[in-house]
Amino acid sequence: MGSTAPQAVGPKVFLDYDQKALDDAYDQSVYAPNRQQLLARIALNSEIARKHLGEPRRFAYGPTAIEQLDVYAAARPNAPINVHIHGGAWRAGRARDYGYPAELFVRAGAHFIALDFDNVDDAGGSLFVMGDQVRRAVAWVHRNATTFGGDPDRLYVSGSSSGAHLGGVVATTDWAKDFGLHADAVKGYTLTSGMYDLRGPRLSKRSQYVRFTDEMEEALSPQRHLDRIRAPIVLVYGTLETPEFQRQSRDFAAALRAAGKPVELVVAEGYNHFEIAETIASPYGHVGRAVLEQMELGGASAAR
Repeated sequence: MGSTAPQAVGPKVFLDYDQKALDDAYDQSVYAPNRQQLLARIALNSEIARKHLGEPRRFAYGPTAIEQLDVYAAARPNAPINVHIHGGAWRAGRARDYGYPAELFVRAGAHFIALDFDNVDDAGGSLFVMGDQVRRAVAWVHRNATTFGGDPDRLYVSGSSSGAHLGGVVATTDWAKDFGLHADAVKGYTLTSGMYDLRGPRLSKRSQYVRFTDEMEEALSPQRHLDRIRAPIVLVYGTLETPEFQRQSRDFAAALRAAGKPVELVVAEGYNHFEIAETIASPYGHVGRAVLEQMELGGASAAR
């Protein structure tokens, strides 16, 4: 089922990887030759979603220009909410390019929210800035849900790739201590193709643009803070992903299970990193079905 870590050719730097193999295992272009085609397609599909739904409402969740979010609102009053954290290797992407799942959620009777936040290059190489922003954004949504007709007691988070890592960071938040919210402010997470322990990424070429420190690695590795996780997590990955992105999801699922935390692991045969992320826009896709079922919106039946 999927690829496994290759044997080292040069000196091992992490598990059975030499430096080149580890660098490749954190470089999506090596394992997904259709990367640019799919990124262009989701941007186009985001424009199509806006043609069908209209422009989202734009709200500021913080004081800086980037700290805003797009709300694609359902017609149903007091509707559940999905907050989506986009990927992009921590260094690319904007909320506007990730509106493509909105029509699925709106038609199913849920609000869909796409977040904007600093890319790591704009944050001086710090993932702490990004983690703080997405946490504050989710807290803002909980506090202000009634502004756009949302139910703060049915708030869910999804994320893909580096956005799934940030979603894992959100899942380890102490909502009561840090934000004065209920401990279970978020009711569930669906995280696709994420990184949940930063040791591998830190040793890879991603350290050329992320200024990893011991403190960052420890604090922002969700797998090391299982005791803080209060909500069920669904983890999804494709069998054509890089070996590290497959391992990260399997290991996080195993750790959560061993800690007695509610977790479901969905393995999508025949999908690469970008193809599996795209399935959030379909009620019959692996991610779309998982999110809707977690939100108790009927999964594939929502399309009927």
